Amino acid sequence: MFDMIPFRRSKLTRREDFLSPFFKNFFDDDFFTALTNMQGSFKVDLKETEEDYLVEADLPGISKESIDIDFDNNYLVITAKRDDSVEDKKENYVRRERHYGELKRSFYIDNVDESKITASFNDGVLKVTLPKLSKGNEKRRKIDIQ
Repeated sequence: MFDMIPFRRSKLTRREDFLSPFFKNFFDDDFFTALTNMQGSFKVDLKETEEDYLVEADLPGISKESIDIDFDNNYLVITAKRDDSVEDKKENYVRRERHYGELKRSFYIDNVDESKITASFNDGVLKVTLPKLSKGNEKRRKIDIQ
């Protein structure tokens, strides 16, 4: 007699499911991973306290002189440039993962005292402190859900 076999969805039931692992493996190759990670961006933490906003950005391998910080019309713009300093073009790299170019991030931050903004750069971490004009959370109110 026939045995009852529970229905299980096969991993290869649809055409997309069959091709998906192939493309995923192809585009996860080291060459394509490097291209997708190079998006002209860097990691940033934003923190708000009672007195100010704190922006911490990871910029390893970038000199302090290559970083520009602008605050205009409530937008904080951080731009960092990393130049390719290799002079000998005859080197035969087997693999090159360090990227060169311009990195840029911008943030809209309201209620900032522009004249008191400070920044420091130490061990590849940029810290920008943006003091608030009005202290505390006067503009916030709790909204009840009905």
